[in-house]
Amino acid sequence: MTTKIGIIREGKNPPDARVPLSPEQCLRVMEEYPNVKLVVQKSEVRAFKDNEYSDLGIPIVDSLEDCDIIMGVKEVNIEDLIPQKQYFFFSHTFKEQPYNRDLLKAIIERRIQLTDYEVLTDKNDKRIIGFGRYAGIVGCYNGFLTYGLKNALYTLKPAHQCADRKEMESELEKVILPKDTKIVITGFGRVGHGALEVINKLPITEVSPEEFLDDVFDEPVFTHLGTADYVARDDEKEFDRDAFFEDGSGHHSTFNRYLKEADLYIACHYWENGSPFLVSRDELKSKDRRVSVIADISCDIDGPVASTIRPSTIANPIYGYDPETESEVDFRESDAIAVMAVDNLPCELPKDAAIDFGNELIKNVLPALFGEDPHSIIERGSQTSKDGKLTHDFKYLSAYLAGKESVEH
Repeated sequence: MTTKIGIIREGKNPPDARVPLSPEQCLRVMEEYPNVKLVVQKSEVRAFKDNEYSDLGIPIVDSLEDCDIIMGVKEVNIEDLIPQKQYFFFSHTFKEQPYNRDLLKAIIERRIQLTDYEVLTDKNDKRIIGFGRYAGIVGCYNGFLTYGLKNALYTLKPAHQCADRKEMESELEKVILPKDTKIVITGFGRVGHGALEVINKLPITEVSPEEFLDDVFDEPVFTHLGTADYVARDDEKEFDRDAFFEDGSGHHSTFNRYLKEADLYIACHYWENGSPFLVSRDELKSKDRRVSVIADISCDIDGPVASTIRPSTIANPIYGYDPETESEVDFRESDAIAVMAVDNLPCELPKDAAIDFGNELIKNVLPALFGEDPHSIIERGSQTSKDGKLTHDFKYLSAYLAGKESVEH
């Protein structure tokens, strides 16, 4: 029996040029799975053009009505949802986001099986696919771009104007930092490791958190903080990372001491409601604050980093935050903190990001989709079943669908 997969035309606005599979990856999938056929819906916004698929013999089609599985990247427009199919995309619903409630309602009404990339995990409950790595790569680059502009040191070509990652990284040769530059990074997940790929291409020495706080350097340095380095328990007992991620209450941030030592802060951490804020508005008002640029790759609005008051855009990635007035100003003002808070960073390098994502899809997801799935990866990553009902792990979304207050789960 042949399974037919359709790559959907991304319909969100602003347009997203990414794809779940590149042309070469489509061929690879059909070679590895002879019973799988791939077609691609016509699109004018994709980073990979229609002819790049058709030149490899992959059919370009108008409709995906006869496909069994439909794969995309961003949320699918409600009017584009085809009943009784299995969809793969980032739905942004499992955290009960109000703006996508109608989308999930429509998925259920049309008896669609929604498999959400964001909740696909391995047997240890670790995410197996995402664009986080390229968010870190581009976000870190944008952090140095912002730092150069804020301090009139150098000018880098915006990542989205570069042909690919190789050209973007060639721009890093322009980065010249003062000898006393100090940089702090939070987060060790996909995003944090992506950021490290960029910073490791620069002549910047890594030091321990203790050295960063206590020592004086005559060369640019950075420190990479784990959660225990900037969060402590209110009762002063030993920090327990697992307990913290289970419940962030009863903890407080100790990050302010790094604001007094760092020039550039690159935020790659994962944060949930209920966890303590890392950087408060009052702390940014402090006269001994040193940080002048914050690249908030995590980009939680009005969340753990007080200067992130709105997302910025690829076209205009930087704004200024005035700590005294707690409002937006020109980032070039002397007392302003320059904020880079683009919330769709991988879109700046859509081809590179898509290929990286496709490799993870082929390696970590497709074997479970088309072969044996002993750890129920697909079942656990599906918010709705084949008959369009909420699956066991997502029953908590019933209140959200009814428009009620968010519930604990």
